[in-house]
Amino acid sequence: MISLSLLGSSGSIGVQTLDVVRAEPGVWDVVALGAGRSIDQVIAQAREFRPRLVVVGAADKVPEVRDALPGVEVASGPAALAEAAAMGDVVVNGVVGFAGLPVTLAALEAGRRLALANKESLIAAGPVVQRARRTPGAELLPVDSEHCAVHQCLRANDVFTSEAGMASETGMKRVHRIVLTASGGPFRGRTRNELADVTVEHALAHPTWSMGPKITVDSSTLMNKGLEVIEANELFGMGYDRIEVVVHPQSVVHSMVEYTDGATIAQLSLPDMRLCIGYAMAYPDRIATPFGRIDWAELSRLDFEPPDTEAFPCLELAYAAGRMGETAPALLNAANEVAVQAFLDERIRWTAIPEVLETVLGDHDGTEADSLEAVMEIDGRARSAAEQVIDYQYARG
Repeated sequence: MISLSLLGSSGSIGVQTLDVVRAEPGVWDVVALGAGRSIDQVIAQAREFRPRLVVVGAADKVPEVRDALPGVEVASGPAALAEAAAMGDVVVNGVVGFAGLPVTLAALEAGRRLALANKESLIAAGPVVQRARRTPGAELLPVDSEHCAVHQCLRANDVFTSEAGMASETGMKRVHRIVLTASGGPFRGRTRNELADVTVEHALAHPTWSMGPKITVDSSTLMNKGLEVIEANELFGMGYDRIEVVVHPQSVVHSMVEYTDGATIAQLSLPDMRLCIGYAMAYPDRIATPFGRIDWAELSRLDFEPPDTEAFPCLELAYAAGRMGETAPALLNAANEVAVQAFLDERIRWTAIPEVLETVLGDHDGTEADSLEAVMEIDGRARSAAEQVIDYQYARG
């Protein structure tokens, strides 16, 4: 059996990862689980899968979890998280936000295969993660549906070297561009003026995907797609002028790669993250369960349109941060996490999110992303700056 460490087990990615494990009995042995404060949920998961280690985000909950799971090691804190990330042959990082970065680094530096659903790791600390990817034995497989699709399109044309997820220079010369698809979120087709009074409930009503609240709001602003553009650059080394976004509301074509001879290769399936999770977990093999299988007799149309960057300016802000490079993506990511949470807490309007980001990004000082400490320092500064902008300019009375 292949040993599996799952961090972020109580979130959307974590729950769907365990669906894949159940669907493929006898393939994976869950050796570690990690969750934040969803104590009852992680206890139930641990009773079912019997891992050797359970890591919880809340240190004060360790005694409760330990009492509920006799014979299972229970711990909390960064050292325990790093231990869990190094235990499995395959490590699924489903931790939400910047908090997932230590898991990414621990898994790669331990020479594990990392199934990465935490895009913030590559966005905030791309240069640091790239160094960790060079650890002997380390593999990075993207779980995001778009990057999983690109990976499959590149793999089908022998673009990769023997290092999983690392495209060869020779192979990439055959690639003209990467096209990432976006569903358009719940507000596709609305003008900027029509978006002035959208509510949290509206923003969380995604038309095709079931995701956590933060990523669902990011999808509604197109920031999720912007972050994926930065992630695609880090994963595949394409450069921002060769990464494009097209709105595709059916979410059936998950992304495309256009080659220099004009041929476009696409990956299609019904929206189901379990396909992407299973692909990353089983690589270079494929799982036997057909998540996302299409009934071609029922699929009547596939539509595509350009994104509306006037109504959804977050996409252009992400391109700008990516082109700035160094710690600019980390700054943008941190400010976005603060702004999205402020919207979810009903402290600011939905339309204020890109305004906060533009203000914070405008103060970027060019700090280099030459160490984890530098990235963490800029992350903290960006969060403070975003909070100040919100408090002084946008917070509702």
